[in-house]
Amino acid sequence: MPNNQTKRLANGAMMVALFSILITIAFYVPIISVVATIFAPLPLAWYSAKFDRSASILVAILGCIIPFFLGGLLIVPFALIFASIGVVMGEALRLKKSKVYLLLSSTITVLITFALQYVISIKLFETDFIKEAMQIMRESYEKSIELSQNLTGQTPIDSKTLNLMFDTMQMALPASITMGAFFFTFIIISTNLPVLKRLGVNIPKFNAFKNLRLPRSVLWYYLIVLSINLFISPETGTTLYVICLNLSLVLWLLLTIQGASLIHFCLDAFGSPSFLKVLATVMAVPLYSFYVLLGILDLGFDIRSFVKGKIQK
Repeated sequence: MPNNQTKRLANGAMMVALFSILITIAFYVPIISVVATIFAPLPLAWYSAKFDRSASILVAILGCIIPFFLGGLLIVPFALIFASIGVVMGEALRLKKSKVYLLLSSTITVLITFALQYVISIKLFETDFIKEAMQIMRESYEKSIELSQNLTGQTPIDSKTLNLMFDTMQMALPASITMGAFFFTFIIISTNLPVLKRLGVNIPKFNAFKNLRLPRSVLWYYLIVLSINLFISPETGTTLYVICLNLSLVLWLLLTIQGASLIHFCLDAFGSPSFLKVLATVMAVPLYSFYVLLGILDLGFDIRSFVKGKIQK
C-alpha cells in the first residue's frame, strides 16, 4: 500500500508539472503552441487511465492552479478546458468504454466547460467574449468591403446582406459551437490515443468508417425539421426559427458524414484505390448537398445490401 501511494503521488506530481508546462507553452509560445495545445490533455489522460477518479480530479485541480503562478488569471480557463478533457478521456479509458462514448463524453465536457466559463465571464467580469469576437469580425468585414470599394469602385456586398449574414451567424452560434467542439475533441482524441497506447494504456478501436451507420432516428429528425421549414416557415429571429436553423446545421453535418461513409463503402466494395477515398472525403465540402442526399438514401433504404448483391453477381 505505501508503495502504491508513493507511486501515485510521484506520478501525479510529474503529470501536474508536464501539464503545466504544456499549457504555458500552448498559451504563450507561438508556432509550437499548436502541438502543445493538441497534446496538453495527454498527461492527465494517462494519469486518469491509471489511477482512481478522486486522485485524478485532485491532480487536475492542481494542474489548473499551477499555471496561474506561471501565466496569471487568463490562463486558468484555458487550463480548465484541457484538464477536463484529460480527466474524462482517462476515466473512459480506465472503465474500458467504447470510442464513441469517449468521443461524446469528451465533447459534452468541452461544451459544459465552455458554457460555464461563458456564464462566469458575463456575470463576474461583465465581458461577453462571443459578442466581442463577432464585433471584431464584423469590423474586419466592413474594412475589407471599404478597401475593395476604394480599389474597384464597386461594393461586393451591401449593408443589408451583411447584416443578414451576421444575424444568421449569431443565431447559428449554438450549432457552430457544438460542431466546433466535436471536431476539436475528435482531433484531440485521434492524436492522443496512439501515444497513450504506446504508454501502456488499453485503447478501444473505432469500426471502419465505411461501416458507419447512424441511428435511423436522425433521418426522422431531419424530416421533421424539413417539414417545419416547408409548411410552417417560422419567421426569422423567432425561437422556432433559431431552433430549426441550429438543428438543420447539425443534421446536415451528420447526413453528410453518413453519405461519405456510403461512398467509402462502395469504393471499398469495388476495390478502388485509396486516393479515391481521400478525394471523396475532400469533395464532401463543396458537394455537401449531394452527400446529404446520399446519407438520406443510406438511412432510408438498404443500399449497401444492393451494392453487395451487385458485386456477388
